Amino acid sequence: MGMEGARLSFDHVLVLFLVMWMIMGSNGFGIGVNWGTMATHQLPPEKVVAMLKENGFRKLKLFEADERILGALIGTRMEVMLAIPNYMLQQMSEDPSAATSWVQANVSSYSYVGGVNIKYVAVGNEPFLQTYNGTFLKYTLPALKNIQEALNHEGLESIKATVPFNADIYYSPDSNPVPSAGDFRPELRDLTIEIIQYLHSNDAPFTVNIYPFLSLYANAYFPMDFAFFDGSNKPVKDGNSVYTNVFDANFDTLVWALDRAGYPDMKIIIGEVGWPTDGDKNANVKNAKRFNQGLIRHVLSGKGTPARKGKIEAYLFSLIDENAKSIAPGSFERHWGIFEYDGKPKYELDVSGRRENRGLVAAEGVKYMVRKWCVFNTKADDLEELPESINYACSMSDCTALGYGSSCNHLNVAGNASYAFNMYYQVNDQQIWDCNFSGLAVETEEDPSDGECRFPVMIAGGSSLSLKRLDFLVWVGVVVVGVWWLVMV
Repeated sequence: MGMEGARLSFDHVLVLFLVMWMIMGSNGFGIGVNWGTMATHQLPPEKVVAMLKENGFRKLKLFEADERILGALIGTRMEVMLAIPNYMLQQMSEDPSAATSWVQANVSSYSYVGGVNIKYVAVGNEPFLQTYNGTFLKYTLPALKNIQEALNHEGLESIKATVPFNADIYYSPDSNPVPSAGDFRPELRDLTIEIIQYLHSNDAPFTVNIYPFLSLYANAYFPMDFAFFDGSNKPVKDGNSVYTNVFDANFDTLVWALDRAGYPDMKIIIGEVGWPTDGDKNANVKNAKRFNQGLIRHVLSGKGTPARKGKIEAYLFSLIDENAKSIAPGSFERHWGIFEYDGKPKYELDVSGRRENRGLVAAEGVKYMVRKWCVFNTKADDLEELPESINYACSMSDCTALGYGSSCNHLNVAGNASYAFNMYYQVNDQQIWDCNFSGLAVETEEDPSDGECRFPVMIAGGSSLSLKRLDFLVWVGVVVVGVWWLVMV
């Protein structure tokens, strides 16, 4: 072979390699992650995107179209599922032009060579959740149709609209509580099947959020080992199938429900799955690492579940802690991140699923506020307003780490007060007038953290949002106040 032939052969191999590399980069393999932004102080999007790339994430799910985040994703080739929040569903369902405008502004304008690799649009988030009392039922399907039709009209047929459902839309009856008896809830069945039919006609996936942690949280008698992937000494048998973990059992309940609806081969995506690290007795780093590492290896192994073999496409929940999320479901809601609020890994996690000996990589170049804290003033002699002050500080910040079974639950009365005062002080950007509480608080440069309980210093320059005083937060203050009175008495 001459030099020219050798060069042509080399060029051919190079092109083939590049094509294969592009295919591998967008074939859906690899674990995805949810990036929520309900935090008082947020990392700059550019730093988060760099952290995602450094840790090997190639799939990302966003809960809304944020211009700064989408701008930071330009050129990354990262697969993106971009969501429309529930509060927009009514408008999207009733006004096709609103759906078109949203698609043009948030999808079309980024869908160019070298732009943002948007693969899915999530229409709402768990709109059929029972706690919503049917608020979004009549809007979801029309909104889904209008968004998909807007995508098609823009020449973006390859981008599929889907609806992330909560796993409470399907069930197995108490009389036969096994996956093969799975079906959609009777009151939702007809509407759910209509949505499935539309998704199937567009070759779009069925998306569902599965949370084994919530099974454990809701039922004190739930078998602990069954929530994880490293074996169970009490497996569940369903005919010839054997289930050793609740994730597979939940997933296959959906598989059987789809089969009953006439769609046995419907593609399924796990939109959210994870384990929190604080806010409950079972929410800790040990359990979170055990679950998430087991999950990653399981879904990427290709073994699948008893009812459906193959790799499972899934998005971890979540990337970073969000200290402004509602805690109506539980205090753990603010602690799902595999990273702390400042981009520090909470534990080692191999996201490749190949048992590689590597941990998570922290965000680089994070800037913090001045290293100072607000703590209880031990010289204060009038403590009459202490209970009310703690209650107020917690209701306007984040005291979830003080709850039962949480990381700071061991603190004494002064420690509880210090934690509450510091969280309020940090959330409000360390303003000196936010560390007073009628003389009950004082600034300090000495870190009050201990081995288990971390007193944070917030990120500098992050967007600062004031937390609303919400009724469901008051319980934290009540708990702290109750402890204080108990000790005083």
